[in-house]
Amino acid sequence: MAAGKNLHIVFFPWLAFGHMIPYLELCKLIAQKGHRVSFVSTPRNIDRLPKLPPHLSPFLRFVGIPLPRVENLPPSAEATSDVPFDQVQYLKKAYDGLKQPLAEFLRTSDADWVLCDFVSYWLGQEIGPSLGIKTALFSIFIPECLVFFGARSGDKRTKPEDFTVPPEWVPFPTTVAFSYFEVMKIFDGVSGNITGVSDLDRFKINVRYSDVVVVRACPEFNQEWIEVLGDICAKTVFPIGQLPTSEYDSGDENPAWQPIKQWLDQQPKGLVVYVAFGSEAKPNQHELTEIALGLEKSKLPFFWVLRTRRGPSDPDPIELPDGFEERTKGRGVVCTTWAPQLKILGHESVGGFLTHAGWSSVVEAIQSERSLILLTFLADQGINARVLEEKKMGYSVPRSEVDGSFTSDSVAESLNLVMVKDEGKIYRDRVKEMKDLFVNNERDDGLIDELLGYLKMHERSNNR
Repeated sequence: MAAGKNLHIVFFPWLAFGHMIPYLELCKLIAQKGHRVSFVSTPRNIDRLPKLPPHLSPFLRFVGIPLPRVENLPPSAEATSDVPFDQVQYLKKAYDGLKQPLAEFLRTSDADWVLCDFVSYWLGQEIGPSLGIKTALFSIFIPECLVFFGARSGDKRTKPEDFTVPPEWVPFPTTVAFSYFEVMKIFDGVSGNITGVSDLDRFKINVRYSDVVVVRACPEFNQEWIEVLGDICAKTVFPIGQLPTSEYDSGDENPAWQPIKQWLDQQPKGLVVYVAFGSEAKPNQHELTEIALGLEKSKLPFFWVLRTRRGPSDPDPIELPDGFEERTKGRGVVCTTWAPQLKILGHESVGGFLTHAGWSSVVEAIQSERSLILLTFLADQGINARVLEEKKMGYSVPRSEVDGSFTSDSVAESLNLVMVKDEGKIYRDRVKEMKDLFVNNERDDGLIDELLGYLKMHERSNNR
């Protein structure tokens, strides 16, 4: 490829909005540089993604491939947020069914590279080599998480307890590991599911067959982990920044924002707790009750975006305690529909964020310099929380190591510690200090140029 010629890069994320949104952010950054980008997903997911600025449309196109129907998967389910947690394995089976139609699309495209998620282990293993297209594993998980799960052969960890301590290949002291209750919630990712291939095996196969690993990180924040990741993967690793969420302002004010802004405008500056646990995490009924009573006991104003069920097939909707909304009327708002998280976090009345520690939410909070109170539920969130705790960037609500239970008192005390008390000042200050490492357009631009330089240099000339 000539040095000045532009690439065509295909992106194929896993069917979770916590994956699709960072993928889309990287797509936008690459498209802005004049490269052609194809974002492949299912039609319903594409319809639910944020709208693009018009100037990117010549460079970024969406490719919708219908999701195959799978037994036990509801007909309209196309993302993890559409189904209860135990049905995600059927979504993975359907995702594996995209293998052939994706191969057909790639066969007729002029793609130079495919950047794929850990779930699609078959892309780098089979499709890429058969078509002469190079593949990169693009992980939305931070390096600490990838290092923790490891890609080494000879990983002897088989029991949940093995994942509650740092792995032997981390050569420096760290507290980054899962709590026992966090491992138990995701242990099927290690032990397997109905597809016959565990999440851990998908990741390891993907690393093995990818030509390069692209990771959401910046060297100033976690360089030592990036280096260990390169060692255990035996691959070139490219950090490409934290991919902070960007919003396209079309000039049409979102109707949901106006009443929210009106309420926030009336609250004291820096004292509102924003509460949200992402598109996947759903507390159980006992946890929900303790969170609600904790918010009530804290006496702080709050805005809570609450998902009472995961998709229409969720058999266990959760309910607020009797009288809760009446008792907190005026001081708190519970929103059960979509809410504009970036705008809420950016409002001056918001001081802290009670969050599940999903990394996109963490980055959005740091963008707006909001203190972090952490309450993990699943997936990589436990590792993210340990990283934030270790760097004094977030404070976790105290809970039982064994079953993850917590009390309304511990919720209230944690909120007041981080939001208002003197001993929590370190958390309020630390987020401000770290902002430049998370949101630095000039640095991130350079990191993406390094990646694109590599992709151009190693593009196969015989794949057209």
